[in-house]
Amino acid sequence: MTLTDPSPGAAVRAAAGDIDIAAWIEGLRRRAGLFVGAAGLVGLIVLVALLARPPVYTAATHLQINTRKAQVVAGPAVLSALDAEAAIVDTEVEVLKSPQLAAAVVDDLGLVRDPAFNRSLRPDLLARLTGRAPPASDPAVERQRVIEAVGRRLTVRRVGLTYSMAVGFTADDPVKAARIANAFADRYLRAQLTAKFDANSQANAFLGARLEDLRRQVEAADAAVSAYRIDHGLLSAQGATLTEQEISVYNQQLAAARALQAEQDARLRTARAQMAAGSNGDDVGEALNSPVVQNLRGQRAAISTRVADLSVRYGPLHPDLARARSELSDIDAQIQAEIRRVVSNLDAQAQVARQRTASVQSSLDVARGSLADNNAASIRLRELEGEAEAARAIYRAFLDRYRETDAQTGVEQADARIVSRATPPTAPSAPKPAISLALAVVLGLGAGVGAVLAANALQQGLSTPEDVERRLGLDPLGALPLADTVAAPDERDLHPIDLVVQRPTSVFAEAMRGLRAGLSPPAAPVIPLAAPSARIVAVVSALPGEGKTTTALCLARVAARSGARVLLIDGDPRRRGATRMLGLDPDAGLAEVLHGAAAWRTVLATDPASGMQVLPLAASGLSADDAFAAPPMDALLAELRQAFDLVLIDTAPVLVMADARVLSARADAVLLLARWRRTPARAVSAAARILHASGARLLGVCLTQVDARGRSLHGHSYGAYPHEAYRKYYAA
Repeated sequence: MTLTDPSPGAAVRAAAGDIDIAAWIEGLRRRAGLFVGAAGLVGLIVLVALLARPPVYTAATHLQINTRKAQVVAGPAVLSALDAEAAIVDTEVEVLKSPQLAAAVVDDLGLVRDPAFNRSLRPDLLARLTGRAPPASDPAVERQRVIEAVGRRLTVRRVGLTYSMAVGFTADDPVKAARIANAFADRYLRAQLTAKFDANSQANAFLGARLEDLRRQVEAADAAVSAYRIDHGLLSAQGATLTEQEISVYNQQLAAARALQAEQDARLRTARAQMAAGSNGDDVGEALNSPVVQNLRGQRAAISTRVADLSVRYGPLHPDLARARSELSDIDAQIQAEIRRVVSNLDAQAQVARQRTASVQSSLDVARGSLADNNAASIRLRELEGEAEAARAIYRAFLDRYRETDAQTGVEQADARIVSRATPPTAPSAPKPAISLALAVVLGLGAGVGAVLAANALQQGLSTPEDVERRLGLDPLGALPLADTVAAPDERDLHPIDLVVQRPTSVFAEAMRGLRAGLSPPAAPVIPLAAPSARIVAVVSALPGEGKTTTALCLARVAARSGARVLLIDGDPRRRGATRMLGLDPDAGLAEVLHGAAAWRTVLATDPASGMQVLPLAASGLSADDAFAAPPMDALLAELRQAFDLVLIDTAPVLVMADARVLSARADAVLLLARWRRTPARAVSAAARILHASGARLLGVCLTQVDARGRSLHGHSYGAYPHEAYRKYYAA
């Protein structure tokens, strides 16, 4: 047997589940009258309201973002053109909707004086009735109201995914609508041109003022460079300083002097080497090239020829021969003297070359020292030159930009163009009968659905077993139909407790058997309610009038007709519902048994229709004491549990009497009944909490008196089929 959790948190957990769409649809179908009434009323009101409006006309001007620009002058514009992107087009749509643009159109067209937009100019019915003039309003407030009214009638949209925009305006006059739509487009293009012209003017003014400052900065930087050059002797010519040019000259002179010195030293060394080697100087290069030596050698050659001739003619002692030989000796001495002079001259020239090289080297060292000083000063000079060059570059850049912006003034182009201007429409844009009818239908349907949903949301009762599980968190045990809604024509005069006996194959009787099966544990073989674990079942309800006594009697009769030993105890001492419904008027009953005045076997009554036993309540034995909580009641239930297969206790309502919770705590299981769509869910939940607090073992909740006509029954006993679908089955 499955026992449910009737704790307060169970209902909260159940309510947190998904919305039951089928329940909402069922509620919509059940409240078809409410739906039709609300939908028809709202739809009619909307349709009348829409068609009663005065006709209005909408004119549209089409603009397009320019994707190609005419390049009149070179250079980028101060205010760049718009990129052909989706975000840019959407931004321009918002610009067209801006209050600033609407204010400009209002001022251009003088719409403040138009009664269609200025409410203060319209006739005031109250003022005419009272004979008093309306109070004067602030002109600024009137203008702002007109701007807002114009903005509300303006529609700007992007045409699909193109770069085109449609600017529409709605007015009571088609000519006025076209004029205002064109005015918005013209003002928009004019605003673009004005923005570009103002940007160019501001740029020119800024660049002009900045150029003057930059020119002074360039002059100051150049003056600083010149002054520094003069102060530090860094004057230059042909791209180099004078010191650098001087060093270059000294380097050339030093190279020449060293070459000359090397040449002179080489000649001197060669001559000395030849002389040291025993040469008489005839082979010395300088002597060979000396004209004096060459002349003397010519004279010696002549004298040598004469000596040879004289030696042939005369003897060695001849005076002419001796004289000739003496002349030859003088000539040789002169030649040797000349050679010695030549060698001495070579030495002198070498000395001069060395001195000249040393002099040039000294001058070069001095110049290099000056260059080192100049290089130290050049660091700062380069800084000054860099600053001057940077200032000059900035000045040139600003000057070029100034010339470009000055050339662009007057040739600005708008970023959009008018593709087609608005023309006065020939037909009103509203009201349109087809659209008005469609809107009335949609709003009417919405109102109908809303009314049904509101009614369903305000419904406090339980409609289906799924509601029990979703809203209360309790196990649903089925749904018992109202007997009149499922009974055949010849069965409608029968009481439900007689219907289950006289028409055992009826829908109502089958519903009772289904409830009995739902109360049973799965493992029960023949008579489930006779299982030892649930021999005593208390049938309770939250409030009176929920069919608790009728259900208990029907269950008892159905169980008894199946062969079980069944006892029904009337546990409602205030109403004695079961006793009265069976037509019993005993002299002694349950109260006398509990007080010890009678034995329970002697007061039992037998139901002749089903064979069940009844423990009634006698009218004379009623008392206000708490007899059900006394030990005699426990002893009685223990004896009855052994004597019968099933004991059903018809108790008082849980929320009304305390007897119900006392008997429920002593029963093996409790069946809680709730009247279909009548018993509030919070009352059932409160009853479940009370039973849980008293220690009762609640099986679940069963809905009673369900109207099965024209609806689906969602329960353990019937499935999800309309009653008409299986009526013929039970009638067969």
